[in-house]
Amino acid sequence: MILHTPRFAVRPARDADDVLAAQRLRYAIFVGELGGTGDGVDHAARLERDEFDTHCDHLLLEDLARPEGERVVGVYRLLRGEVAGAGPGFCSAREYDLAPLLDSGRNLLELGRSCLHPAYRGSMAMHHLWVGLADYARQHDTGILFGVASFPGTDTDALAASLSVLHHRHLAPPHLRVRARPPGAVPMNSRLLDRIDRVAAMRAVPPLIKAYLRLGGVVGDGAFVDRAFNTVDVCMVLDAGCLDAMRAAIYRRDGR
Repeated sequence: MILHTPRFAVRPARDADDVLAAQRLRYAIFVGELGGTGDGVDHAARLERDEFDTHCDHLLLEDLARPEGERVVGVYRLLRGEVAGAGPGFCSAREYDLAPLLDSGRNLLELGRSCLHPAYRGSMAMHHLWVGLADYARQHDTGILFGVASFPGTDTDALAASLSVLHHRHLAPPHLRVRARPPGAVPMNSRLLDRIDRVAAMRAVPPLIKAYLRLGGVVGDGAFVDRAFNTVDVCMVLDAGCLDAMRAAIYRRDGR
């Protein structure tokens, strides 16, 4: 519960301390909440980090009404195509064959490590973060945004109905259809659409994935079981123009 009126600000990380603040929030969510682990987890320092962090921009959502040092309540990690191509590649390429996106001829932006402090979920916090994301995407002439989004847990049988609805209703067109890589790849179409309780299936889809779908996002072919992070991942693909429309709607609603 938020016991004050938040004052949100969105900005890129400016220095190493800002990146550490992002990594602390990532630890709280991905390790403390979801039970993830892996080589990049520093339990002693309570940080979640990896080798991609030094190549990425980190977009921070701050609540300025919180005490200094505790203001970062939301994070996106952003990796531009020209940076990925010059060095590390895309993080998502570990799980998905990204050839359709790489061959698209459009500027790419990978979204990663998105997380929000539990107290701010269901508020306007994520919308403020998306406005900042839209501004960043426009600044860098982004055409396509993409990245993995996760279901908690690795029980694919329990997630079969939800994954099947995503496959049958929201599969990316062939020219954008990335595919999950073995050995973690699992099919998403294990249930026939007419045998699924669609309402219940969509209720079980995490809010971030549903939000991407509302913005016009589509999913790649196949899910990926990430046992280190204790998740089942889907790859979301989104045209940058959808963010512009969302940004305009938020500004109209806020009277700006």
